Amino acid sequence: MIAWSDFPEGDHRARCPACQSRDKSMGVTVLGPGHGVAHCFRCGFVETRHNARELTPAERKAYARRMDALMTQHDAEQRARQAEAATAAAIRWAASKPATEHPYLTAKAVQSHGLRIDGHHLLVPIRDSKGNLQSLQTIAPDGDKRFLPGGRVKGCYHSIGKPAGRLVVAEGYATAATVHEDTGHAVAGAFNRGNLLPVAQALRAKYPDALLVLAADDDWQTPGNPGRTAATEAARAVSGLLAVPDFTGLQRGPKDTDFNDLRRLALAVEVCP
Repeated sequence: MIAWSDFPEGDHRARCPACQSRDKSMGVTVLGPGHGVAHCFRCGFVETRHNARELTPAERKAYARRMDALMTQHDAEQRARQAEAATAAAIRWAASKPATEHPYLTAKAVQSHGLRIDGHHLLVPIRDSKGNLQSLQTIAPDGDKRFLPGGRVKGCYHSIGKPAGRLVVAEGYATAATVHEDTGHAVAGAFNRGNLLPVAQALRAKYPDALLVLAADDDWQTPGNPGRTAATEAARAVSGLLAVPDFTGLQRGPKDTDFNDLRRLALAVEVCP
């Protein structure tokens, strides 16, 4: 996934191809021709490269030592960046106020569940399974979403409602809020499809007897349907169930993929029979 030819020997920063972070959250270190390691400080993505030439025993040992040292360095940098982001998140969260109205909530026709507002931006808390605030997602009035640079996301989520036997895992906030409002079930918003599995695993460890349901985004116009594929894999990994929005009988557009889109279209049919 890494275009290694774009990086000369040395240390670099780049966008992660796995989580597609907008900031340069991935460290890339090229050790020499054909050798290197890339590590995303946000999502944990790792890719290594070595050339086809058979290494001598001495080269293999030296390469292994360098790789171990680099990974240790990258892990330390990641922890430091995450700690800084958690501190920044706590300060910004404390200075904000509870959200009641916002253009994004109006556009998605959902309520605010534990959100706060800072200026024109909604703040969605990103917490680990112990409830510790790790980072924030900001949502602009036009729906543009961003994470705090360096903040931890993997395995963290925003919870809506109190778990009582059944717990739903969804991708974005609007989908999570829609499922909770329509079913009453507790929902964990994982923020993106790449985080569905880590969140489902964290919740399975915290609630071993719960029935976990993965609410998929049905990316029907995207090759491989990545949303549905990720939800399916996560459900299988935690012995959970899969829920997929059913748009049968509705005038579905190419961007209608999730349970929030489903509710919007269904309500439109009721209003205009």
